[in-house]
Amino acid sequence: MTSRAPRIAAWLALLIPAFLLGGALVSQYVFGLYPCEMCYWQRWPHWAALALGGIAVLSVRRVQGLAVGMAALAAIAIAASGLIGGFHAGVEYGWWEGLTTCATSVPAGATTDDVLNSIMAAPLVRCDAAPWSMFGISLAGYNFLLSLAGAAAIYLLLRRKQPGTIVA
Repeated sequence: MTSRAPRIAAWLALLIPAFLLGGALVSQYVFGLYPCEMCYWQRWPHWAALALGGIAVLSVRRVQGLAVGMAALAAIAIAASGLIGGFHAGVEYGWWEGLTTCATSVPAGATTDDVLNSIMAAPLVRCDAAPWSMFGISLAGYNFLLSLAGAAAIYLLLRRKQPGTIVA
């Protein structure tokens, strides 16, 4: 009899980043909460975790060692996003100063007019102002809380002893 913990951990490694990325994309495209630069920083580890979690889910029945490894790497990526979210929340709450300045993406070889038009057309989104909060917690704060809790849950599931294992 094998433990269900690796399978649950693999599914969490897939569903947690999917849920958090989905929430970020819905808040952006449905509710018009445009992300700042640090919001984008939080998404990158979740995209990586989503891929790693997908591999974990697909391999959990065939190669359990691979699934456990991929779920563990996904947990690290989820925790990284949470830590970035914690830093971002601290910037929003004024606990410390952020690292970013005004940023825009302009293709290489663009003219001065192209750069100016890109800057003028971009919505002004500040990293130090939370566009939304609930119970005094911003989206970055929720990413911090949910990501670290999710990464901890995956880690604890992966640390569970298999049934029948003799502990010395």
